Amino acid sequence: MRRTTLAAAIACGIFTCITAAGNARAQDQGTAGSEDKPTGSALETIVVTGSRIPRAQVEGPAPITVMTAADIKNSGLMSVPDVLRAMTQNGGETQSQQSSSGADFSPGAQQVDLRGLGPNHTLVLVNGRRIADFPLPFKGRSNFTDISNIPIGLIDRVEILTGSASAVYGSDAIAGVVNFILKDSADGTTVNLRYGGTSRGGGESAKLDISTGFTHGDFNLMFGAELIDQKPLWAYDRKIQDSTADGPTARSQTARRVFLRTDWYDDYIDPGAATCASLAYLNFGSTGYFNRRNYGDFCGSQTSIGYGTILSGRKGINTYTTMNMPLGDDLKWFADVQLGYSKVKLFRDVEKWSYMAPDGNEEGYFYNQATDQVEYWGRQFTPEEMGGLNKGFIENTQKTFGFTTGFKGTLLQNWDWEASLNHSQYHATISWPQIVAAAANNLFLGPQLGIDDDSGYPIFNADPSRLYTPLTRAEYDSIFARTVYHPKSQSDTLAFSFSNIDLFQLPGGGAGFAGVVEYGFQSYNLRPDPLATEYYYYSWKDSDGHGSRNRWAAAGELRMPLLERLSLSVAGRYDRYNFAGNSVGKLTWSSGLEWRPIDSLLARASYGTAFRAPDLHYVFAGIGNDETSGNDYYRCRTDEPGVDITDCTWSDQGLIRTRAGNRKLKPETSTSWTAGLVWSPWSDLDVSLDYFNIDMRNQVQDLSTDRLLQLEANCRIGSDVNGNPVDRNSPSCVDAIGRVTRLPSGRLYGVFVNPINVAREKTNGVDLSAHYKLETRVGDFHFNGNYTWTRRHSFQQYTGDAVLDEFAVNSGFDIPRNKASATVTWKLDPWTVSLHGERLGRLPNSDSYDQIVDLSAGEKAWIGATYRYNLSGQYRFNDHMQLSLSIDNLFDKMPPKDPTYTAYPYYDISWFDSVGRSYYLQFTWKFGGSPLSN
Repeated sequence: MRRTTLAAAIACGIFTCITAAGNARAQDQGTAGSEDKPTGSALETIVVTGSRIPRAQVEGPAPITVMTAADIKNSGLMSVPDVLRAMTQNGGETQSQQSSSGADFSPGAQQVDLRGLGPNHTLVLVNGRRIADFPLPFKGRSNFTDISNIPIGLIDRVEILTGSASAVYGSDAIAGVVNFILKDSADGTTVNLRYGGTSRGGGESAKLDISTGFTHGDFNLMFGAELIDQKPLWAYDRKIQDSTADGPTARSQTARRVFLRTDWYDDYIDPGAATCASLAYLNFGSTGYFNRRNYGDFCGSQTSIGYGTILSGRKGINTYTTMNMPLGDDLKWFADVQLGYSKVKLFRDVEKWSYMAPDGNEEGYFYNQATDQVEYWGRQFTPEEMGGLNKGFIENTQKTFGFTTGFKGTLLQNWDWEASLNHSQYHATISWPQIVAAAANNLFLGPQLGIDDDSGYPIFNADPSRLYTPLTRAEYDSIFARTVYHPKSQSDTLAFSFSNIDLFQLPGGGAGFAGVVEYGFQSYNLRPDPLATEYYYYSWKDSDGHGSRNRWAAAGELRMPLLERLSLSVAGRYDRYNFAGNSVGKLTWSSGLEWRPIDSLLARASYGTAFRAPDLHYVFAGIGNDETSGNDYYRCRTDEPGVDITDCTWSDQGLIRTRAGNRKLKPETSTSWTAGLVWSPWSDLDVSLDYFNIDMRNQVQDLSTDRLLQLEANCRIGSDVNGNPVDRNSPSCVDAIGRVTRLPSGRLYGVFVNPINVAREKTNGVDLSAHYKLETRVGDFHFNGNYTWTRRHSFQQYTGDAVLDEFAVNSGFDIPRNKASATVTWKLDPWTVSLHGERLGRLPNSDSYDQIVDLSAGEKAWIGATYRYNLSGQYRFNDHMQLSLSIDNLFDKMPPKDPTYTAYPYYDISWFDSVGRSYYLQFTWKFGGSPLSN
């Protein structure tokens, strides 16, 4: 892994030619006598990444991390999400493939979250161009870029700039930029065939990627394609999460309630052991007679909890074509085309039912005329009733298309220019299995007979034996349906850039200038099933959302070598957005300073401001409901004081979350600065140390349901769990109490959340990296190491509220303070062997995340640091044929145990999974062209 300059990171950016020229000058000044030194005229931006030039001579004012295709291969990383998870700057909590919110809101998509500021604050580019967002929002909230469809086999390098880059790349880039540079040339045809599996079984995969190209006269073309077939990995294939018996506490080990009948007091009505015995064949023979402490007996299953996927199934193809042709001495035409098609399948859980009123009320109680009492009935449907688990897949068919074309050339000898049009779109067809509420109500309860005068509940004459009678396939099909969405998103940019690398002379050399003007259009449309926006499906009332905005921008940068060893760069940009009848715009700027007191040492600093219009879905989302759960902290603390929240009667209560967009959102703003050193005492060793600081204001976020319920309890009681006073009349308290809905009985029913402008979020820390090469008689050794330590990450919801330390005990946040990675590679032709290790710093345990740890009672608040290792080896049979073996999670480590994590799957899925050791065997064969690299 290498770092390079800002301009070298973005191949099509407005700064490329300036930095390329600067790098050539630095090379000529600093590498005389080096046998490996390429000539200045031959130096291109990509050469910097793998060059022997000391880093102190080619680095710029802002640090950029570069991971090449060779680095990816040596690290044993098999997918783009894996690559970005290994980046130490990627410190945010994102959705895993097991995430229930990911299954409900963005099936099959994966994200990157630099600095833990949210995926929507990281700008993702491909070849320096914007790509369309995933058409459904992250956690039903913000727009984001899906990185799961970027073909890893076609990547030349990944370049990451962390910190504000808004003045350069646009108002999206508050936390940083991730730029995927795809291969743009192919001498010959290269074929890679890979097969993978897991040592514990399941999750097999196969991948084929091909790259080729040709030249015909002046016309040049490169084509690449990647085909993948990933089988799903089921939770029941891993002992750590195949049963509720894996839960850490007696309460969490209770079987799932497959058949449940209660009275109005929530006491279970005993079905009898014989009834449960008659159902024993269901859930693959695991249904039985169980008891839940303080509630009663029921028919349930411990192993039905494992009906979910750890890894999604995926079949697809992604292609990339790049072409160009000179049209004269000073003019060239270029074009890139990306096409992708994939089908993703994942399984969240079996479907379930309880009585849902026509108005969407899911309290579930009804007056049963047959038994003369108020009752609640609940059912989870079994594979035998469904006709197999395959019927319960969430399915996502994804179609992506990107096209860029333009011209570039030279005017008046000194001015380079480029005019381009970029179009990107993302279409999907996503279907979820659902239970039709009215049909299920009628099947189990019969027709409604009115409203009971005493209780106010609907009246049914329902025979309890109906609840305990398994459904035939025809009966299940009569209440089952699929809700189908057709979401789409689009992004278009028309840009004209120009640059002059020698605008005027300064004592240190020629000053360079670059500028760009651009017009952009962005849109999204959820296009949901119309029935999904009504109270038609059980526990599923979604929101619609569609909208667009356009923007125009103008930006410029001036790079000035004030002295031979001192350079100053300044950049400014103005963006204006028009959306929903609003027009917002702002000027942002940045500056950077580079000082080289000696050839081997660079001192640098940068400062930048940022401005970001709110995401489209934050603005345009319609009103919708979803079913979630939460702890009723108020009743637990008042009715059962001293009882652990996991054992409280009012914990894990089902509730309705209502959400809507907010067209009154203000833009987000931020400032960011860095300062650091790069030391290259010789060409085979370099070390960098950089401090970062990002301060976001008016950040847009959805209110957290759990945090809202905790705040409501604190406000109603007048103190938090530690006895600290809370002002009931504070803005946060007034708002929180108004957002929580309770029934007349005091029972928690629902919460209302929407996006708001958060007062402030701040983070700062240090990035450290080192690279060393040692040549010996027994081979060459390469060492790459990276470490990120976050000194502080704070969050304040409203002005006047307390500032929350996200690393504190009971903070309610789930991010690590530090991450590290290192790779050691040994090369001795024809062998290459690499060991890659990653360290994830300690994380809060579940109790600390739920903000209920009592340190005075000696309770623990943390999960210790964890380590994972990958081993990879390559053997080259000849110049054009190679065999590789990669082993991920070499020591087959499972997620760390957390005795407080009582929710399935009993570990933190944001950071861990139970895939275990994986292996991948890859055969590479190149036809024609230069030899394979080793």
